[in-house]
Amino acid sequence: MKIMVCLKQVPHQDARLDINGDGSWIKEDGIKFEINSYDTYALEEALRTKDAGEAEVVVVSIGPDRVTQALRTALGMGADRAIHVNDPEAEGSDALGIAKILAAIAKEENPDLIFAGLMADDGNFASVPPMLAELVGMPHTTAAVAIDRSNGTLTIDREIEGGASEVVELQSPCLVAVQTGLNQVRYASLKGIMAAKKKPLDVKTVADLGLAGQVGAGAAKIKIESIAPPPKGDRADILSGSTDEVVAGLVTKIKELGLL
Repeated sequence: MKIMVCLKQVPHQDARLDINGDGSWIKEDGIKFEINSYDTYALEEALRTKDAGEAEVVVVSIGPDRVTQALRTALGMGADRAIHVNDPEAEGSDALGIAKILAAIAKEENPDLIFAGLMADDGNFASVPPMLAELVGMPHTTAAVAIDRSNGTLTIDREIEGGASEVVELQSPCLVAVQTGLNQVRYASLKGIMAAKKKPLDVKTVADLGLAGQVGAGAAKIKIESIAPPPKGDRADILSGSTDEVVAGLVTKIKELGLL
């Protein structure tokens, strides 16, 4: 069995985010990056499948040189090899462009399973996994919170609106986009980190995948015009006095708002 895991490197959750002068994106210089939180659960699920039997886990990511760190972390956790699409022509790709790149790799690798995170922490579109599945021609599901595997059949409990859930069955090959909390994500051990240095990490370009001119900013159908911090509220009440006075004032305000 071969399992492909889609990873994205995103700004660290504790990083201070400042906006570029032109308002097009954040300033990336000098901030820490990490594997997208949803994708860590996808990777863990793939590694658990590997631990339960014979399986090869291939991690795939798109981005500049810094993405190598995320891929090496995944290899240190137990993935067998990595593919890094490192090409300026891929920069500025929208969700469809990213899906096309991942689909080209999937068609080369022919995996039995594709695991991905439900969405990216920075974009929150949640559209790449379904697009990828459609381009590859695989059945798929999203927001998986529990997965049971038996004889090539995946029984998946998925989260839907209103706090409800539904159970679906998929036959492999298929794609599953997972929700956070699906499992307990492992850490890369020191032994795993050392072993990761010897594991294959293949670097590809857009041209290698036969996608020249089909992805990147020039081909994007969705473009970010500008980003901005959330607007501040019109006003705020500042409570002063002793601790008892502040507490009493706060309780009064909460009652006035009908929250207590």
